[in-house]
Amino acid sequence: MTWTKQRLNNLFFLLGVAAVVVMLFTFDVSFVELWDHLCHAGYWLIPIVGIWIVVYGINALSWMAVIRGNADPNEVPSFWRIYRLTITGYALNYATPVGGLGGEPYRIMELSRDMTKQHATSSVILYAMMHVFAHFWFWFTSVFLYLALVLVGDLPLTPVMAVSLAVIVAFCLVAFYLFSRGYRNGLVVKVIRWVGKLPGLGGWSERFTEAHREALENVDRQIGALHRQDKRAFYSALLLEYLSRIVQSMEVLFMLLLFGVDCGGGFQGILLTALHSILIVALTTLLANLIGFLPMQLGVQEGGFVISIAALGLSAALGIFVSLICRVREIIWIVIGIALMRLPSDKKE
Repeated sequence: MTWTKQRLNNLFFLLGVAAVVVMLFTFDVSFVELWDHLCHAGYWLIPIVGIWIVVYGINALSWMAVIRGNADPNEVPSFWRIYRLTITGYALNYATPVGGLGGEPYRIMELSRDMTKQHATSSVILYAMMHVFAHFWFWFTSVFLYLALVLVGDLPLTPVMAVSLAVIVAFCLVAFYLFSRGYRNGLVVKVIRWVGKLPGLGGWSERFTEAHREALENVDRQIGALHRQDKRAFYSALLLEYLSRIVQSMEVLFMLLLFGVDCGGGFQGILLTALHSILIVALTTLLANLIGFLPMQLGVQEGGFVISIAALGLSAALGIFVSLICRVREIIWIVIGIALMRLPSDKKE
């Protein structure tokens, strides 16, 4: 590893450590109350934290599908290297404002040790696009899941909820159109030009584009090529990312069951509770991503859980419990991700 990359690695590591310290002291409850919540969770904390081993594994498989469809076969890293970079990248994203300012540059830096910088950049951008694209599909299909539960008499459809669902559908349809254009034509050059319209950044945008025009255009061509030339890799990655959202919802299911919320019990009751968990995660992640400039969406995620759980007729106290346990789970995985940065790499310079 070059001296510059080592310094950047240390910078990312220190950033993550500082973020963890800040988050530990920004809980909305006292440490005594937090400890009471953890004791209440008890052994359920193991599957709540452990389910993310599976979630990150699915994310890594999705990223592998993108890399295989975008890079030369001899450049494709091992699954375990991608799995490690997946965990560390998300840890940095959780810990930094505007998710992606930490995780994506780190992934590009590390992946460029396995392949050309242009292939590394396009692979990371493509995966980030796929991650967000899957979010929109998750929110979009959750609207119809809610309507299906309304039809069977499980959930109410108030005027406020009807308007909210219509807005979500319109929001997702606009996003689908923008993503379709991005996948066809690439978006790196356009994003840099858009940044140049911000006050004080016009000169930087022009200089950067002129200095790196060929490399940026190559990255955009590689982004457009995945959807055109390897649709199997594209849709495999999308399906896996969508599946990871479903698996992620199981941590909420575990917490609802911990509180005795099982919709009457039995297979049907557990199934309904699992569907409710999907809706809770969908609404919470939608709210959290709408205000993504806060580290770990501090305050937004908590409010999202309270609102989404209350919308399903459950108590606000349950929403607070779920949000706090999810926050603890995030901190645990951030610590794991930051610690993985200090392990020796399995890839030589």
